[in-house]
Amino acid sequence: MNILSEIFNIISIRDIIDITIIALITYYAFKLIRDTRAEQLSKGILVILVLTKISEWFKLYTINWVLNNIMTWGFVAILVVFQPELRRGLEFIGRSSSIRNNMSVKNNVPEVVTEICEAVASLSRQKIGALIIIEKKTGLNEIVETGTKVDGVVSSGLLINIFIPNTPLHDGAVILKGNRVVAAACFLPLSDNENLAKDLGTRHRAGIGITERSDALALMVSEETGSISIAENGVISRYLDLPTLEKILQEIYMPVIETSGSFFSKWRNLDEEIHNEESKEQK
Repeated sequence: MNILSEIFNIISIRDIIDITIIALITYYAFKLIRDTRAEQLSKGILVILVLTKISEWFKLYTINWVLNNIMTWGFVAILVVFQPELRRGLEFIGRSSSIRNNMSVKNNVPEVVTEICEAVASLSRQKIGALIIIEKKTGLNEIVETGTKVDGVVSSGLLINIFIPNTPLHDGAVILKGNRVVAAACFLPLSDNENLAKDLGTRHRAGIGITERSDALALMVSEETGSISIAENGVISRYLDLPTLEKILQEIYMPVIETSGSFFSKWRNLDEEIHNEESKEQK
């Protein structure tokens, strides 16, 4: 009896582990396709599966044969259509759970943040459009190759001069890696998200698009309003002030971030704290 009880205990533990793993895979798969075109396509596939089963129950052989062939050949089509999402998923698996950044010069971390903030403040004040991409764990060599290589130390003067209108490198994105400006005038993929605000232009959609395909952080300055926005993981947060931007950049450029969660969750918590402080002052 003791042996049997131990066997049942082992089986139950294995079942729990099995169910937990499947639940986690399902959760992260849904998280990856949420708010993308893959979500709508997944609903279409689910409808076809349901119709296939219904046709089998009611013995509608012709419809069942057609639907089965659609599912058989549709597997190849899924690989083609879901290519961006599959690539994004594999990159997500390849990245470690802890967020680390390979900074070539750790002692220059505060200086890099200061230089970026000064450049963004100046560009925002002058209403000069800018798109700055900060590379993290996912390499952006494919994007770098579309632009002009710079390989210079990050400085406010360099960033401002790059984005001055009618200069050779102003049209496109700047790629930052550590404390280096890797390239400028780079072309980025536009976001496929149809739920984005209609007033977002090409610059913001390009910034969101690169964050949908990598773990990079995109920093945008609007040419029309001078507002500062940041995108991460395909999500954009708009109308940031400089103190908030500085705090986010400080966390990005830290060698090791001990706390978990995305930069946006931290930004929202910070925004809530500021809002609560303002409410107290008003009272």
